[in-house]
This record gives sequence, structure tokens and C-alpha cells, in this order.
Amino acid sequence: MTEISFPDILRIDARDKVRGAPIFATDRTRPDLLHAALAVSTIPRGRVLNIDTQKARGAAGVRLTLTHEDLGELQLPGFLLGGYGFQNFQPLRSPEIAYRGQPIAIVVADTFEAATEAAALIQATYAEEPFCPTIGTPGAEILDQADTPLAPFLHEPLAGDADAAFAAAPVKIDIEFSCPTQHQNPIELVATVAEWEGDRLIIHEGTQNSGSVRHGVAQVLSIPAAQVEVISPFVGGAFGQKNSLQMQTALAAVAARRAGAPVKLVVPRTQLFQGASFRPASRHRIRIGADSSGTLLAGIHESDAQTSRHDFFPGEYAATSARLYGWGAFRGRHRLVRTDTQTPGFMRAPFEHPACFAMETAIDELAYAIKMDPVDLRLANDTAIDPITRLPFSSHHAAACLTRGAERFGWYARSAEPQSMRAADGAFVGWGAALGAYPGMMIASIVNLRVSHNGSVEIALGAHEMGQGIRTVIAAATGRRLGVSPGEITVLIGDTRAAPQQPTAGSWGAASATLAAETAADAMLEALAKLVPEGTIKGRTPAEILKAIGRASLEVETMVKAPGQSDEVFALIRSGKMLRAGPVFEDRVTFSFISHFVEVRVEPHLKRIRIPRVVSVADCGRVISPRTAASQMRSGVVWGIGAALREASETDPRYGGFLNADLAEYAVPVNADIGRIDVDFIDEPDSLLASGVKSLGEVSLCGVAPAIANAVFHATGRRLRKLPIRIEDMI
Repeated sequence: MTEISFPDILRIDARDKVRGAPIFATDRTRPDLLHAALAVSTIPRGRVLNIDTQKARGAAGVRLTLTHEDLGELQLPGFLLGGYGFQNFQPLRSPEIAYRGQPIAIVVADTFEAATEAAALIQATYAEEPFCPTIGTPGAEILDQADTPLAPFLHEPLAGDADAAFAAAPVKIDIEFSCPTQHQNPIELVATVAEWEGDRLIIHEGTQNSGSVRHGVAQVLSIPAAQVEVISPFVGGAFGQKNSLQMQTALAAVAARRAGAPVKLVVPRTQLFQGASFRPASRHRIRIGADSSGTLLAGIHESDAQTSRHDFFPGEYAATSARLYGWGAFRGRHRLVRTDTQTPGFMRAPFEHPACFAMETAIDELAYAIKMDPVDLRLANDTAIDPITRLPFSSHHAAACLTRGAERFGWYARSAEPQSMRAADGAFVGWGAALGAYPGMMIASIVNLRVSHNGSVEIALGAHEMGQGIRTVIAAATGRRLGVSPGEITVLIGDTRAAPQQPTAGSWGAASATLAAETAADAMLEALAKLVPEGTIKGRTPAEILKAIGRASLEVETMVKAPGQSDEVFALIRSGKMLRAGPVFEDRVTFSFISHFVEVRVEPHLKRIRIPRVVSVADCGRVISPRTAASQMRSGVVWGIGAALREASETDPRYGGFLNADLAEYAVPVNADIGRIDVDFIDEPDSLLASGVKSLGEVSLCGVAPAIANAVFHATGRRLRKLPIRIEDMI
């Protein structure tokens, strides 16, 4: 077990970021760089009958136009779960139109403005087909997930006979919830710079998964992956949207090859809404059976969630709600609803955020039904045993999160009756609480570590810096083991030239990277110890040892896997395929937990909701970097406020696609919407994990929305079960 305490070091990339250094992949520029733009479909489903590019080809500065008539040789990338792309659909491969906003042509020109103007000149005629825009469309095709190819990999959570237990329960809650489609809107748009050096393709792209981009674009272009390099030093936000091969990457690569020059393709935000992954709309039915003392006898969570026609995007909602409490019996069921959109994807806390909203709002309703304090009800049903597998949790501090959060918030000063608390200005005051959970995950890594006699240290591994501070974590873990300042360490990540790459997602970044860095550093110390007399390494830096023996440098490669993973994962890493994350224990289950306590104030006339303060306490194992961990927590709370009160992608039921496809109309919180966010950590390492670290980035969002909804009920007496909560819902 490693030591617990870590210093609160500064972010090692902070200076570059605040001074606007050109550190992002698509900052790359050169004199011969050309620019590309996409023309997109104006129908939601059908086929292109004719496409007219004549005006575009004749526009000033245009070098090249390409349509499906020029790109029929493109192959499918395969869906991320087993393939490389966010969807198993490649635009411009055929005349087929699968969704509104799908690219139908690419234009390459001398400038961005010329390419954009020319793309707008392209006209197409179509054969339209009937389409299904939403999960509520009459006649929408609904599939039981257990009847799809996902069934062998995603087992529905089941423990006991939940239906019989619910039927016999003295107290019953049976309610439905609705969560909207939402889009990630990272500051850095989806974009690619592609250039060829002979047969070698170099991709500069902000991505969470440069290995998947490398192998995916190779598959689409039918070239060896060894001929492709992907360079992604920093990512300007991702949140799941950039976790695999995007639709524009291969198009930029082909355009660069045909044009004979590097090509930059930046997907505008409006097209990002129509052409990148998103959080699917979902509906949830929650049934809870309890006795009058609040003991949870039965839980049933059934969900319908959006997918595309060409992929089965999985639903795992009940896998989270099943782990919140010590259910006497539990059953989950997931159904998929086919819609004519691009394939949805993994947006921060993809299943866990909607699942916690539904279940934690229902728990609050149960508390009021039996006249029990909502926090006391949660504490009474705390469990150290996973209700589904009946195995102990590897560590479990959900109760500590609740009790510490309640103390810091002052929860027990609350007046229980709705509409019973008022502020000095007359606003209704409401207090709400909720739990959140997210699986603790880790993945394998292949690490190259090099030390030099001049004091430099270089570590390369599969990870990506998306603003979460993973470079700082890696430098801290490596430097602490080697006795070297983090500022002297160069961290090479997101670069297929440096080490095999795998996705940074699922909140496994810190846990995986910390273990990988510490293991590599220990291997280096062992290698150095073999070069000097026994017992003489202690207290000396790697540089001092190398100088003493007259050696310029030393390099080691290590392969690290999560508990329970087989050595087959290393072949998967080298192939660019998505890894099935660990840890896998025979006798334990790993989850992170979090509690949120929220105060809302509701203006009595306009019903405008304000959130002056939030207290959040997380059980995420050992905290490696307190500064970046606190930042992760606050960002999750801010996102939760947006998810509860602002964010929804509005589908056009007439023509398909999304109506509010920009940041003017896709509402997100601004500074004035955010009050005080007080965060804290249990900071107890998980003893079964070598790094002691569990998930944090995604669990921080889980439970914020229901805490807000519960506080709104306390303030107003109005129970709202649909997100986002808007003023019109309050009137």
C-alpha cells in the first residue's frame, strides 16, 4: 500500500494555459495549410438522388470538392464497443442519409472563409423516408436490450423477486421520470488537422482516445495502422464526446491526400450538435416497496433510452440505482428506442446522472410518504454489501458522506414541511439532499519511463489531458517515487508515437495513471539499484546515480493491469480496441459514492430558482492531487446545476435534428447562477487497489440534479419529475 498524503502541488501546465500557448492539437498551422468545410443533409432520413457541386467548385480559393461519388472506398469504423468509432456509420461512404445534419460533401479551400462559403453553395435533392425523431414518437421501434447483441455483456441487475416484494410492501412508490437529450459543448470544437508525409498519415486532433483514432482511421482508409500517427497533447474539453473516432477525421485525411497538402477541418458548433455523440433522452419508471419504518423491501428500475438505427447504444441505468442502498430485492430492465439520429454516446456520468435523478427523487418521495427525514432514511438503508452480487464493497463510505455533508450543511436545522422556510426577501427556501454512485474503474497501461544524467525525467503512457489535471497527477506520482520535483518531469500522453494509447474516460484516469506511474517508477528504481552496489541507492536521485556510473540515461518499460484483468488487455491496447475496465475481484465490488446538500431559493412571483450554496462530500478513495480533485468536484456540481435547471437539446419533430444547436439557445449556467460550492473528501484509500484511488470525475455529477429537485419540492411543495426544471414548470 502506498502512502496516503500528497502535497497540493500546482498544475504543471497552468502557465501554458493562462498565457494562451498553442498547446492544442489543432493549433497547428503552416504556410501550405488548407481549410475544409462540410455541406450537410437537410433531411432526417433517405438518400441523395443528386448533388450539385458546380458552384462550389467555381468559387474563389476552392481546391477540391468531394461527395459520396468520390469516396465509395471508405470502410466502416465499427461502433466503439468492439470497433473504433462513436458510431458504425461513415458519412460520404454512400448516398444513404441516416440523420439530419449528416455530411454530404467536403470542400477544401485556401481559407476557412472560402471553404465555408463554398460549402453553402452545394445543393442536393433527396428521396425522403419516414423518420422517428424522438423516443416519444408514435410507432417508434422499441427493443428489449436483453434481445440485442448487448445482452452477453450487460446483464440486467437482479436480486430476489422484486415484483413479489413490491406487491406485498406496505408502502409503495410508483412514479415516472423523464430526462432530455443533452449535448456536450466543449470549448475546443471537434476538429482535425491531417497531413501526409509520403505514405505516413499524421493526425493532430483533440481526442480522449488517440489509439482508437489511429486504428479507426486506418480501418476506414484501408491502410496499416503503423502508417498513422495521432498527436493529442491537450484536449480543450471532451466529456465523452471525443472518446473515439469522429466522423470528420477520415474525411480530413482523404481531403489532405487528394489535395496534396495539410488540411484543417473544424466542425462548427451547429454541426457538432448534428454530427457528434450526445446524452440520449431517457424515461424511467421507479417502483419502491418499503415498510413503515423505511426499510427498503423492493426496488424496480425500468428505463427506455434513445439509440440510433445503425447502433445499439447500451443502457446501464439500473446498475447504478441498484447500488445506492441495501435493497431486499431489486430488478432492472432496459429498453432501447431507435431514432433517426447519430448514435448517442457517453456524456459525463452517462447512465448514472439520470439514474440518480430518478431513484433519489423517488427516495425523497418515500421519505415524505412515511414522514421520515430524507437523510435518516438513507442512513437507515446504508449497506456495505452489494445487493446484486451479495459481495462486500471494496470500500464503502456513503454513510460518512451523508453524515459529514449534513453536519457541514447544517441539515438538521431544517424545517421539514414544504413551504415552511422563507428568506428575508420573501423567497421560498428549500433544502434537498441526494446520494450519487459510480463504479470504481481502472484500465491497463503500457508505460515507458526514461531518466537522464542531466536530471530530466520523461514518462510516456496512454492517457489524455482534457483539463482534469492528469498530467499533474502523473508528474506528482512519478516524482514522489523517484525523489524528483514534478516540474522536472516531462509527461508524454495522447501521443501514439510515445506509447500505446487507450481511452481516458469512465473516471478511471487518475486511478489508472497513478498506478501506472508508480509501478514504472518502482521498476526504474529496481533497474537503477542493479547498476550500483547494494544499499547505495537510498537518498540519491536517478540523475546522481547515472552520473556516478558514467551513464547518460536509462529506460524501462512496464505493463500494468487492474486487478482481475488478464494479460490479453495488453494486446487490446496495442490494437486500439476499447478495454473492458477493471478491477474485477472475485469477492469484492468497487464503487465511489458522494452526497450533495443543496439550498434553493424560489422567487415567490416569477418562480425563478437560485442556488446560493451546495455542500458535497465524496468517497473516492485516496486523493492524489487535492487541488485538481476539488476542481473536478466543483465542475461536477456546476454541471449538475445546468442539468437540473438549464440543459436540454430540443429535437425538431418536423424535420429532425436539433433546434437549439448553439450556445445562444442551449442554456448552460453562467457565473451568476453559481453560489458557494463547499467540497470535501473522505480521503480513505481503498485497500484493495494498489493506488488506493477510486473514481471521482463522473461521480461528482451524480446526485446533484435530484438534490436540487428535492430542494425545490421542499421550497414550493411542487414535485417535479422531468428535467430540466424550468420556470413554466413552477407556475
